[in-house]
Amino acid sequence: MKHFTLEQIADACGGKYTGDESLKKTAVSSIERDSRNIKENSLFLAIKGARVDGHDFIEKCYESGAVCALCEKAPENASKPYILVDDTLKAVKKIAKAYRELFDIPIVGISGSVGKTSTKEMIASVLSQKYKVHKTQGNLNNELGVPLTLFGMGDETEAAVVEMGISGFGEMSRISEMVQPTVEVITIIGECHLENLDDRDGVFKAKTEMFENLRDGGLVVLNGEDDKLNKVKEVKGRAPVFYGINSGEYRAENIKNNGVLGVDAELVFGENRIKVNIPAIGTYMVANALAAAAVGVELGLSAEEIKAGVESYKTVGSRANLVDTGRIKIIDDCYNANPTSVKASIDTLMNFDGRKVAVLGDMKELGENELALHFSVGEYAKKCDKVIAAGPLAKEIAAGSGGEYFETKEEVIEKLPKLIEEGDVVLVKASHSMAFEKIVEELKKL
Repeated sequence: MKHFTLEQIADACGGKYTGDESLKKTAVSSIERDSRNIKENSLFLAIKGARVDGHDFIEKCYESGAVCALCEKAPENASKPYILVDDTLKAVKKIAKAYRELFDIPIVGISGSVGKTSTKEMIASVLSQKYKVHKTQGNLNNELGVPLTLFGMGDETEAAVVEMGISGFGEMSRISEMVQPTVEVITIIGECHLENLDDRDGVFKAKTEMFENLRDGGLVVLNGEDDKLNKVKEVKGRAPVFYGINSGEYRAENIKNNGVLGVDAELVFGENRIKVNIPAIGTYMVANALAAAAVGVELGLSAEEIKAGVESYKTVGSRANLVDTGRIKIIDDCYNANPTSVKASIDTLMNFDGRKVAVLGDMKELGENELALHFSVGEYAKKCDKVIAAGPLAKEIAAGSGGEYFETKEEVIEKLPKLIEEGDVVLVKASHSMAFEKIVEELKKL
């Protein structure tokens, strides 16, 4: 971390410092919510969760080297200092904003209903050709995860790429107020979190809350092929930059999807035509590369550096991760799902040779139209050779596609040897809570 003292932290959040006054000038080595990550001179965030209360671990963290705790209730017989606040989570956000203000570097804030993580990774890969880049790790993209991401920036950080995820109105305002992006990217306005956001207009309104916290002189980069985003004319007096596979200031030509060998494309912008091979599956990755090119140009990268960054991209976790067992190919895309992302994954499946099998499960948080949305995904999945659906809501996917239906993933797992044939390409996708990664693990054993 940059030099950030207990005194600065207490001032930032309006907390009451209690303890050894001589330690107020101590710079913390890290700020942690997990007691297992505590090291010498860490600040421990005592957060009360649904199952675990961080306040119960304060003394253990002191013993592990923590110099101070941020808490809502004073620990009994505290052996080290603590900062008392009314609400730890609210205090953490104030501290994160103060810490971010110590940095005068490019910070890219990225969101979208689909592709924000893969686009974040692509942008980070490109910027890494010129800068020492810090980026969001794992799922640290919400109102607690974003502060932890910001606290991970250090003196060596020259640029940052921060993923910003939301599920309701107001969240993006609070998150982007901490991040204060110098560049903002939105990938797609899709059908997600509709139980809170009502419809795509609600999603657009919630995502674009970030505009109010764009740094002066900053740039907004938008997918111009999205019918909501392409209507944005300016943000803080500056016109957005639009990208799109077929149109926009950053577009692509000569696209060829080679399955396991990646996607070939020519990125076209200004006077540049850059031939790239994107080491990932799915034509939609071309759009991610175009977004990264737009950010790269804004931050001073050359065409050669952009090409090198795109071609250095690596897939993260269960996001369109291709597994070749020798007998079958598995597209492990079960990290999360909404109608827009499932349809994109089905399009990716279509690029492969062999019998195309889609194993699909429930998509959560879709609101009152959830059954109709599942049915529409089923209709879209008719192009597959075989559809296997599991879960209460996924019954509508089976109805729309004419596919096979199972009530649980356990039933699917039991029947896999009879459902899957040698040479199949199998897409596995559902909302994260469905735990379809267990299906992926069983497929690997076939």
